[in-house]
Amino acid sequence: MGLSFEPGELPGTIVVKPQVFRDERGSFAESYHAQKYFEGGIRSIFVQDNESVSVKNVVRGLHYQLHRPQAKLIRCTRGAVWDVAVDLRWGSPTFTKWFAMELSAENGFQLFIPAGFAHGFCVLSDEAVLSYKCSEFFDAKDDRGLMWNDPAIGVNWPIENPILSAKDSIRKPFSELSDIDFPHVKL
Repeated sequence: MGLSFEPGELPGTIVVKPQVFRDERGSFAESYHAQKYFEGGIRSIFVQDNESVSVKNVVRGLHYQLHRPQAKLIRCTRGAVWDVAVDLRWGSPTFTKWFAMELSAENGFQLFIPAGFAHGFCVLSDEAVLSYKCSEFFDAKDDRGLMWNDPAIGVNWPIENPILSAKDSIRKPFSELSDIDFPHVKL
């Protein structure tokens, strides 16, 4: 079994399945190798790494940056999350479509989300640590988001009563947004 790169359900998303070496001592996996990831279709240059620690039933998202959209390479290093990407690229044939998958420390999968997507996740385990690389620096003035449960988007979350941040609990519905509220990225 080698490192594999598989297309996700939405154009531009890529599921990365690293090779994990296990023995009686534990395990080892290469979490990033610029040349191999470039050859696998992930051509973003990452400038910032983030780590999020969250407890069960937390939903973070759906977040994006408007003028400086971020591509992200996401992995769960402890526990498990339901990770969601929503295509917000204006003019995309899959505009507002979403794709989700479980990322866990056990499966070791990574998800690459191109610039112009919103990202969010729900914690499935008692606690989860999500680590992700970003292609642009975070800019609080550029920070935007969608309602986590907006029926116009229709994400099938595995939770009914999430723990949300104050900011995520008051996001506007999709019906109140216009084309200037979405990233305009080259497709």
